[in-house]
Amino acid sequence: MRQTWRWFGPNDAVSIDELLQAGVQGVVTALHHIPPGEVWSAEQIKRRQLEVSVRSDGSTSGLNWDVVESLPVSEDIKRQTGDWKQHVESYRQSLTNLHAAGIEVVCYNFMPVLDWTRTDLTYRLPNGATCMRFDFVDFAVFDIHLLKRNGAVDDFPPHIAEAAHKRLADMSDAMQASLLNNVVCGLPGAAQTMSVDDVREHLSAYNTISAEKLRANLIDFLSEIAPHAQALGMRMCCHPDDPPYPLLGLPRVVSTEADYQQFMDAVDISANGVTLCSGSLGARADNDLRGMMGRLGDRVHFLHLRNVQRESDALFGSFHESEHLEGGTDMVALIAAVLKEECRRTSTGRSDCIIPFRPDHGQNILDDHGRRTQPGYPAIGRLKGLAELRGIEAALSHPLNGAVS
Repeated sequence: MRQTWRWFGPNDAVSIDELLQAGVQGVVTALHHIPPGEVWSAEQIKRRQLEVSVRSDGSTSGLNWDVVESLPVSEDIKRQTGDWKQHVESYRQSLTNLHAAGIEVVCYNFMPVLDWTRTDLTYRLPNGATCMRFDFVDFAVFDIHLLKRNGAVDDFPPHIAEAAHKRLADMSDAMQASLLNNVVCGLPGAAQTMSVDDVREHLSAYNTISAEKLRANLIDFLSEIAPHAQALGMRMCCHPDDPPYPLLGLPRVVSTEADYQQFMDAVDISANGVTLCSGSLGARADNDLRGMMGRLGDRVHFLHLRNVQRESDALFGSFHESEHLEGGTDMVALIAAVLKEECRRTSTGRSDCIIPFRPDHGQNILDDHGRRTQPGYPAIGRLKGLAELRGIEAALSHPLNGAVS
């Protein structure tokens, strides 16, 4: 397993120097300033590689840009509207330029409008740590009462809709504004600037897009892109929906093992693969992470290892980001399955026998509380997670442990 770390560029509150001190082996980053649908030029890619390769004093870091996360798929491609065909060509050219720079793994997602959804970005735990949380009742307040989406009340269980009505009565204007801001943070580039009317406009563009249509559009996209990636020797890996169930009336098509299997069967080549995110998939009670790693492992090209604590037995419901070894996913069992897949690849001579992973998200602890990091991406919380994951790998890989062979 190759230990990587997500880095948001020179303005990231966690520096390349600190990545080195964390002991990471590679960097996961992207050209976040380039709008979806535009080409990533060779010059821009080289500039980011240079930024990764040097410390603050100008000396060599020894780190490389290992994984792209994300090369975004435009909303026009997802809907097949506007300049979507040109955007596909731009995507192909970006892959060509990334390959020329020596980068082989590209993570992307196919979530409409929202990249992720949380209702609280600083949920306080009993020990004083903070984390991101999705509260199903708060989300119902947002959807039914703040957004006032047509038909929203029918998309929630009656007891959740009733609880949302009661909670709204206790929420101040400031609390409602905070909830709105937290939800729209999942809109790419939106952060604190998008209004309710802006959200409604984004959603309206999907009024005629069913799950079946979105899935067909994903397969069309992959039919164009995956063979090109395969010819280049690159690996595409689709990130699951976060959370992995329908929200805001939007279709979701990458939420379960069956979803993955459907689009991988439709474009059945090795370049068309999976980002196995144990946190996103783990928010849904019927996703078997260890089993998915075993059954889909041949096409798992990238791993996000994190854990969530589901707060009820409901299939869909509230959850919060737990410590990496807590929550609903047995991380030891999952890493054992990863190591087993790596051994299988090694025995067959695959060049990609080592799977890159990163400690995904983390709780804000210690001096994380004083840093202005991206939501979910603290320095110390992720370092703790990486240390725990590294310890599991070391123990399971030790010659005295015969569990993995």
